[in-house]
Amino acid sequence: MRPANILHLGIKELRSLSRDRIMIILIVYTFSLGIYAAATAKPETLNKAPIAIVDEDRSPLSARLISAFYPPHFLAPALIQHAGMDEGMDAGRFTFAVNIPPDLQRDVLAGRAPAIQLNVDATRMSQAFVGSGYVQSIITDEVREFVRRYRETPVAPVDLALRARFNPSLDPSWFGSVMQVINNVTLLSIVLTGAALLRERERGTIEHLLAMPVTPFEIMSSKVWAMGLVVLSACAASLAFVVQGLLAVPIGGSIPLFLGGTALHLFATASLGIFMGTAARSMPQFGILVILVVLPLQMLSGASTPRESMPEFVQQIMWAAPTTHFVSLSQAILYRGAGFEIVWREFIALGFIGIIFFTISLALFRKAINTMA
Repeated sequence: MRPANILHLGIKELRSLSRDRIMIILIVYTFSLGIYAAATAKPETLNKAPIAIVDEDRSPLSARLISAFYPPHFLAPALIQHAGMDEGMDAGRFTFAVNIPPDLQRDVLAGRAPAIQLNVDATRMSQAFVGSGYVQSIITDEVREFVRRYRETPVAPVDLALRARFNPSLDPSWFGSVMQVINNVTLLSIVLTGAALLRERERGTIEHLLAMPVTPFEIMSSKVWAMGLVVLSACAASLAFVVQGLLAVPIGGSIPLFLGGTALHLFATASLGIFMGTAARSMPQFGILVILVVLPLQMLSGASTPRESMPEFVQQIMWAAPTTHFVSLSQAILYRGAGFEIVWREFIALGFIGIIFFTISLALFRKAINTMA
């Protein structure tokens, strides 16, 4: 092994990537607009849900109910006629449609229990599930306060002192932005290294490399460090300019420590990308492999849901995945401000997994090279 060969081959990979405009656009988008969109979309919360109200009562109580729906949970209610309710729901203009019946106020004051119809577009699953509970709670509270003529402040029998650590405002963008950066690091490191290898094969330049005095180890190492450097640089820029700058998300721990763990993770995932690029015979095959491999790695790593909620055998299997340890150390450092004395086990695990992945990938890559030679 000659370090000079690894350096020059890696520089060649960087130059080749710089001429691939589509890949450059993908990298820039993934670590900029992709992060911002994932952090601000908030699919798991009720945010600016469109709602329509059919007011057939036109009473002070119905006016009070209409005024109870306001941003940011709901858009300003659209007042429509009864005939336009089904049409608006069918066209997808409203997620919720509330039908206030005639004589609502009179029936409420008389002690009867009138029915208010709530229509929900269940195809918008996250908003429909959360929002139906919001609508029911709002209507119930407003009717109760209207009947009592005052706004009651209930006194709980136990005073619960809530202290939300690491995200005091419970803002989902704090979690979504950082986790999207983590997921994109895994995705792009696999895609870039695998695509770089397939690009060599499709353009026929791999044969030129075989005619040079370089070894398979040097070829593979150059692709790993070059693509890893690109992803690491994009990750650092995204944390600085998008997460901390544009989204104003505070970072609790040391960014250099996080980038050190990211480098170890990139060593493992870039090696996995080489393995997949060697096994695939074309870009379409590689794309299918990415879907089959990356999605389970991300979904079962603990980035989306806690690992404790998964079946026991899944938790045991995922200990062999680099994403599990990377998500663990990333959350500990960036959210909770952990130091190396807390995350050193994850560092060792990532290094060990990376060596295993690199060795297996090198063996398959060397076999493929020998077959081509």
